[in-house]
Amino acid sequence: MLLEQFNIGPYQNFTYLVAESEGGEGVVIDPSFGIEPVLTAIDERRVKVRFVLNTHSHPDHIAGNADVRDRTGAKIVAHRSAPLHQDVSVDDGSRVDFGRLHLQVVHTPGHTPDSVLYVFEGHVATGDTLFVGECGRTDLPGGDPGALYESLFGPVVQLDDAIVVLPGHDYGATPTSTIGREKKENYVLQPRTKEAFIRFLKE
Repeated sequence: MLLEQFNIGPYQNFTYLVAESEGGEGVVIDPSFGIEPVLTAIDERRVKVRFVLNTHSHPDHIAGNADVRDRTGAKIVAHRSAPLHQDVSVDDGSRVDFGRLHLQVVHTPGHTPDSVLYVFEGHVATGDTLFVGECGRTDLPGGDPGALYESLFGPVVQLDDAIVVLPGHDYGATPTSTIGREKKENYVLQPRTKEAFIRFLKE
């Protein structure tokens, strides 16, 4: 599998290029501002990009959608509730296939109502639901701390500890982590009630 992480744009965004191999079919996850290095890598690796996958609809995660689509003919994929153009609408449990690989979609509302994870080949692209050592904010329009609690302490912590976390921003001590490490070290994932979690986020 080919997996490349790009730190691009003014907000330390991570954009990912995932493919079965060089010259094989692939996807781009969360194309941000300043997408040119990703487009260059697509050309150099000869990746046939089939889909652009958005973890949520905030501008810094979709800014490069049109550029990737226009260069590659890829289809835009997002949660069905996302307020953006989407060629393929997904929901919790949906599967996206490309080449020999596939991704599972996990709906994780909280940061936004349309936030999703993409789980594939021992990795999970978490967008702004989970960062290394942090979680996404809930004080923007559509944010819901109660929903984020349900997402983090439901489907996120139920993922296998060995799964590699691919966050949406370079906000942590390292650019990637694992679910097991985050459960041990990330202070937002320490056991607390839903009410305590909501108070904690507001503080």
